[in-house]
Amino acid sequence: MLSSVRNTFRVPDLRGKILFTLLMIAVYRAGAFIPAPGIDLDAVQELKRQAETGGGVVGFLQLFSGGALTQFALFALGIMPYITSSIIMQILTVVIPKLEEWQQMGAVGQRKITQWTRYLAVCIALLQSTGLAFLFHNGGGGLIGGGGNATGLDVLPNFTPFRVIIVVLTLTAGHALLMWMGELISQRGIGNGMSLLIFASVVSSFPGAGARLNAEKGTMLLTLLLILAIVLLVGIVFIEQGQRRIPVQFAKRVVGRRMYGGQNTYIPLKVNQSGVIPIIFASSVLYLPILLTNVLPADGWGAAVQRWVNGNLVQPDSIFYVVIYGLLIIGFAYFYTAIAFDPAQQAENIRKQGGFIPGIRPGPQTERYLARILSRITLPGALFVAFIALLPSLLLAFADVQNFPFAGTSILIAVGVALETMKQIDSQLMMRNYEGFLA
Repeated sequence: MLSSVRNTFRVPDLRGKILFTLLMIAVYRAGAFIPAPGIDLDAVQELKRQAETGGGVVGFLQLFSGGALTQFALFALGIMPYITSSIIMQILTVVIPKLEEWQQMGAVGQRKITQWTRYLAVCIALLQSTGLAFLFHNGGGGLIGGGGNATGLDVLPNFTPFRVIIVVLTLTAGHALLMWMGELISQRGIGNGMSLLIFASVVSSFPGAGARLNAEKGTMLLTLLLILAIVLLVGIVFIEQGQRRIPVQFAKRVVGRRMYGGQNTYIPLKVNQSGVIPIIFASSVLYLPILLTNVLPADGWGAAVQRWVNGNLVQPDSIFYVVIYGLLIIGFAYFYTAIAFDPAQQAENIRKQGGFIPGIRPGPQTERYLARILSRITLPGALFVAFIALLPSLLLAFADVQNFPFAGTSILIAVGVALETMKQIDSQLMMRNYEGFLA
């Protein structure tokens, strides 16, 4: 391990990429503490203290913003609008012929899709920043529970149209800057830029949350939960690396005087094909009613709706929250897997290349076989992801542990990004005859 670290910094261009990536992450973390203009800093600190015991969708949003959400910082939106935009564009590619045509055009089409993804992300950021402005003017009641201004805080005083426009533009510009930084990391750094920014947000919450848990529950419970986190870490790595390999054989054919084909290969179907995307999409769906309730009347039926939403969609130990969140994750896991891997297209590609799966006829039979295998291996992956996402709720319900930082979505994200980044570093080292981390 130490020799691999030394080898990493021996290669000048690889060393430069790593240092550039670390610099961008440092800039991102600094922006998570720069407050938006016109807010009450004392109210922000009080709201942050009250929100530290929050969970559920709120904890998820805090996780992706690196704590910038409740500080109403420049990067309060985090990278979530871009992630949501990317998922939406990937879904629209299946139903809009023009996007499907771009997808098949290679690099040129991909640039067009990326450009429209950015436009959509900015629109989503505008909507979310507007919702957050009204939410924080109401004291963040929809974030930490209770309807209306339940906290008695006004984070955004002097609530004039001009002030709201300034705040909305600031948060939207902060998200646009994050998109640029993420793409810059992907081009000039190491790893996927957007994923590394999420990784930095997740890891940054570990020390403070661990210290709060130790102060509240004691060292013994913290130690037991750390052991649980290690077990989860091993399980996540096992699931993330697990795959079903479908063997494919290619028939020999003669073109001119040369013979092609005849080799054997396989199609790797991952157990967790969708990764953390079902959690992101499910959380976005649950977050939407929380934002919408802030524009409802403060009394009468509006107050009743706010109380129901805050009692069932904000509180992570609510039975309704656990059931709906779990079902959404499982449903989106199947939905995204069906989009990411199309059995019909895969079967057609195998047939065009002169290949076949042993014992399965090319064409419709291959398509049905791949669909059946994909459906069978998606179920354990979806159940595992749902369990990981709901683990904090289970800990809160049975052990009264709030916001345990080393379990659930945080470890799933951290492990996935770390594995992908290490694979990229390994490939760079292997090109220079060095042994990598995963060798």
